[in-house]
Amino acid sequence: MTTDPMEELYQKELRRVTRRHFFRDCGVGLGGLALASLLGGPEASASALSVRHHAPKAKNVIFLFMAGGPSQLELFDYKPQLQKFTNTPIPKEYLEGRRFAFMDSSFPIEKVKLLGTVREFKQYGSNGTWVSECLPHMAGIVDEISIIKTIQTEVPNHAPAKLYMNTGSAQFGRPSMGAWVTYGIGSEADDLPGFVVLLSGPRGPRGGAVNWGSGFLPTAHQGVPFRGSGDPILNLSNPPGVDAACQRDVIDTVNALNRERMAELEDDEIGTRIAAYEMAYRMQSSAPELMDLSGESADTLDMYGIKEGEASFGRNCLLARRLVERGTRFVQLYHTNWDHHGGGGETLSSDLDLVCRQIDQPCAALIRDLKQRGMLEDTLVIWGGEFGRTPMGELRDTIGRNHHNDCSTMWMAGGGVKAGFTLGENDELGFGPVEDPVHVHDLHATMLHLLGIDHLRLTYRFKGRDFRLTDVAGKVVDKIIA
Repeated sequence: MTTDPMEELYQKELRRVTRRHFFRDCGVGLGGLALASLLGGPEASASALSVRHHAPKAKNVIFLFMAGGPSQLELFDYKPQLQKFTNTPIPKEYLEGRRFAFMDSSFPIEKVKLLGTVREFKQYGSNGTWVSECLPHMAGIVDEISIIKTIQTEVPNHAPAKLYMNTGSAQFGRPSMGAWVTYGIGSEADDLPGFVVLLSGPRGPRGGAVNWGSGFLPTAHQGVPFRGSGDPILNLSNPPGVDAACQRDVIDTVNALNRERMAELEDDEIGTRIAAYEMAYRMQSSAPELMDLSGESADTLDMYGIKEGEASFGRNCLLARRLVERGTRFVQLYHTNWDHHGGGGETLSSDLDLVCRQIDQPCAALIRDLKQRGMLEDTLVIWGGEFGRTPMGELRDTIGRNHHNDCSTMWMAGGGVKAGFTLGENDELGFGPVEDPVHVHDLHATMLHLLGIDHLRLTYRFKGRDFRLTDVAGKVVDKIIA
């Protein structure tokens, strides 16, 4: 059987045209899509998938990240039996199969004793939720939040545990939850990033920018750190002698060169670079307006505990509200330091009191502010750290608590979550769950579900494998969904 020479030529040409050439000639590469979206072109559809698998209950997320591992036993998890047996040896059955950071020759487990808290707990709200004296303002909003007492993670040390909470993996290179969300459903903000990070406290979180990175997703989805005062991004404002027209000419020229390069190489990251220039130009007007709190009432500023000219967690909480008002999809606030091992700067007494005072009033204010503006119903607020603290003391300059990855407390509010609800219970000493354990993957699956995303279907193929935020696990925690 002879083969048609024209058919052979056609097949040869078809094999020559690669997938990259196809997307280039069709003009639908990821870089082109991102550029079209940010330029507001007629075919703008965003570099996001813009897909929802079911009707969402939440539109935006504000994640209040307490970096360092807040002690649930001093804040939310009331343990009378731990109080009763404080300063006694740990029953062996509670230690089987568990591992703790720093429990080696320097801190042998057999020498460590149970440690009850000296904090007074009381019941608040319509359901009698236990909250300690450390959080008097949050005690006033327990009827608006769902407390989860049984959060579990895989790793007991700070940097990998933060990475795990943010990316679903302790390995570098995975996309953060904010990147996954904006990749999945995009953002409604035209002149602000879809994923913004705000930092406060004495230092940044361990691990740094990988906690809000985009990993193997397009870099357009990585978190953008904003400063709490002044220009949110350094060098955003034009230098003296450079006006808007001049700046526009520079951007147009640079973008024209980048477009030529993108047409030649079909590198999607060049499209992201073009989009970044355009976003920066737009932010020169939108960012100062965002940071200017003069339009907020004195009552609002007082509610958050904001002092004029002072960067603080409270100011960041108000900025988070203003960001979601303007369409930003995911806002993450990091506040340090919650690492209370004992010793200088890490005591369970004065240092815990200090950090609680810094965040207690603003967190409660954020919930109240969102609710009174009608925003809480579609804004999901999450509070928590990378892990919890142990029920036994740690022998340092003063008594503190060690890292505990089997048990921590987080809370969620708004965005389709039940109000005034507590999920899960731990054993009487606080070593681990006996009812309704919630893994980090379950938390991520639930967050995505509330945003209208099936965590099993939001995937990205990289190096021959389909990756997702929940890795190969995770289930939606139906019990906390309203």
